[in-house]
Amino acid sequence: MNLATAEQMRHLDQTAIERYGIPGVVLMENAGRGTFQLLKREFGSVRGKLVPIFIGPGNNGGDGLVIGRYVYQNGGIPFLVYLVDPDRLKNDAGINRHTAMQLDLPGTIALDKAGLDRAFRAISDRRNETPVHVIVDALFGTGLTRPLKGLFLDAVNRINRFSEAHTLPVLAVDISSGLNADSGRVMGGCVRADLTATYGLAQPGHFMNGGADLVGALHVVDIGIPKKAIEQAGLTWSAIDADILKLLAQRPATSHKGNCGHLLVLAGSSGKTGAALLSGLGALRVGTGLVSLCVPHELNHIFESSLAEAMTVPLPASKTYLTHGDFDKILKQLPGKNALVVGPGIGTAPETLELVTRLYREAQIPMVVDADGLNILARDPGSMIDPPAPRLLTPHPGEMSRLTGLNTREIQGNRLNATLDFLNRVNRTSANVTMILKGAGTLVCDPAGTWAINTTGNPGMAAGGMGDVLSGLLGGLLAQGYSPAESARLGVFLHGLAADRLAQSARIGFLASEVADIIPALL
Repeated sequence: MNLATAEQMRHLDQTAIERYGIPGVVLMENAGRGTFQLLKREFGSVRGKLVPIFIGPGNNGGDGLVIGRYVYQNGGIPFLVYLVDPDRLKNDAGINRHTAMQLDLPGTIALDKAGLDRAFRAISDRRNETPVHVIVDALFGTGLTRPLKGLFLDAVNRINRFSEAHTLPVLAVDISSGLNADSGRVMGGCVRADLTATYGLAQPGHFMNGGADLVGALHVVDIGIPKKAIEQAGLTWSAIDADILKLLAQRPATSHKGNCGHLLVLAGSSGKTGAALLSGLGALRVGTGLVSLCVPHELNHIFESSLAEAMTVPLPASKTYLTHGDFDKILKQLPGKNALVVGPGIGTAPETLELVTRLYREAQIPMVVDADGLNILARDPGSMIDPPAPRLLTPHPGEMSRLTGLNTREIQGNRLNATLDFLNRVNRTSANVTMILKGAGTLVCDPAGTWAINTTGNPGMAAGGMGDVLSGLLGGLLAQGYSPAESARLGVFLHGLAADRLAQSARIGFLASEVADIIPALL
């Protein structure tokens, strides 16, 4: 699914109007009509029911007026709450305001707290006689750049309280008012929508930074922006959805373990053997032909007895944690391997630091670096520049903070810029580093300058071991021959999708190993 920033959507709207001759009022009509059709499909007929519509300035308010007209035309009772002087609505929104006046659609003007109080009292009074069907948020669209305050913030909070108190669904026009369309950040306050109708293309903020929790079910409404305009817009954003599964290769009948990839996993230390085991399990569950675990020799019996399908390589110089003394032995293991995972549960001892840094700088095969591997590399960011082969880095915001020197608030405030800036620093000539910034709306950025947001996953994944399974999935996909960009997108989507399936029966409390175990069924 292609995504567009708020500025790109404004440009596409203007292109449709100026280059292709589609009047703005037609685009607005298509938006309002499409939203009403969605409303009716998701919530049922409006006939005889009250639909409060909160009207803000600009085109978002104009879209709300079109929705109100369709509610009226279909036997419902729109109730328009203007949070701006209706006479200030100009251009396309002004045209639809004039139509609403001619139809004498009911409503009220709320330009201060007293007016807002009157509006909600009127809705409550009408609710006693006419059931409220759904509340429509048409206050602010994707163009909001400043935090909400004053009357608008009060209105957003009142909508949330009223809908919760009376168990009423909320439909957001384009995006929940108060949500930044580019970053998913809450701008002072935000409407909690159950359903969002966005127009033409979705925006990054619909998915990032927990924006999905405030958007609810997202539907993209076709408002008539020409396909050619979208194709020529140079969009580099995308959302990782089920279309990514088309990349999955079908195995021929002659497949055997030797041609389905061999992954080497360098992981584990005393007290953290589980991280290595979960990484190996993730790799096996995604269909990797062979998995070998390089492990401290005193812990080898744990691995051999816990994951029978994996092979182990006991490292003689490494007793309970990995040390640089085994560098040459590990290097000798690389021929015949297709990918390497480094980091889960290895700790950050000085001897481990030297080992990981050298492997990153010298290993000539694709490598996934996760967890303590990232924490080690963060101590010398210069060592990460231009590695000799593909590197797939998988930080969460805390690890990203250590890699970049930014605090987590700065990273979460603009996840994309933080990631792209870091990649620009490390991909100077080789263009070998791809990054997955984990979190709500996991972000994938590759050296080609394209980036994508994952659409799967849920809060139940906030549990130990989930990242270890992901590192194995990613390494297994690399070992099977998928490119780093393909592995990253497939891996995060499958990982989140497996958790979503588990969340259907248990929202929290499912295990990382259970996420791995459900992967084969998804494949």
